[in-house]
Amino acid sequence: MTTTDPLRDLDPFDIFDAEAARLDRFFSSLDDEGWRRPSRCAGWSVRDVLGHLAGEELYNHACLDGDLDGLFAMLEREGVGGGYNGFNEWTVEQRRDRPVADVLAEWRGKNAETRERMRALGRDATLTTGAGPYPVGLQTFHYDSEYATHGDDVGAPVSDEEAGARTLWRVRFGLFVLDEQGSGARAELSDGHVDVRVGEAAARLPYAEFVDATVGRLPAGHPLDPEIVSALRCLA
Repeated sequence: MTTTDPLRDLDPFDIFDAEAARLDRFFSSLDDEGWRRPSRCAGWSVRDVLGHLAGEELYNHACLDGDLDGLFAMLEREGVGGGYNGFNEWTVEQRRDRPVADVLAEWRGKNAETRERMRALGRDATLTTGAGPYPVGLQTFHYDSEYATHGDDVGAPVSDEEAGARTLWRVRFGLFVLDEQGSGARAELSDGHVDVRVGEAAARLPYAEFVDATVGRLPAGHPLDPEIVSALRCLA
């Protein structure tokens, strides 16, 4: 386990704001065809990804309110099973028949509140989460990663000017989480690559492929050793 914070020079709240703004700009630009387009999430359209983000705020706010028991009780009343995946599917299904403008407004409002409240608490405060008490700053990095991943899932544009720094913070957070979780993967930064070893298997991954591996987005048929693929998936 890392004893110092290797992410201290990064501001998770600024990153969260930037990724939310990217998604908002993209969603605001879509026509009906754009909303129906398949996303990189298997079985989900772009509209479904929005529904997921909006519905996920139920969990985010329950964490902020210290009321996960209330959320879990509500889900039990609704007959929602299947753990996290079941919750995700339920939140999407709940919003498929609603006007997309309403879902977008719901997400904007709820996420803006989440970002404001997380920033007000500060990175060193502690938040109740499904995995137990956890630092607000690190939880915000998890939200950052999810928003960046879903931004890529739906094709939200990333400018050339920000692409490099965006990829690098995602690499660094992936390395942090692998260490935090005690993964069997030994991963080290090199110039533009991450060197990975799992048992006897080794690979040198470009930054972008390492990020895709950590969030479970490597394309089907990727030649990376399956043992390494499994060990690196820590953020999805």
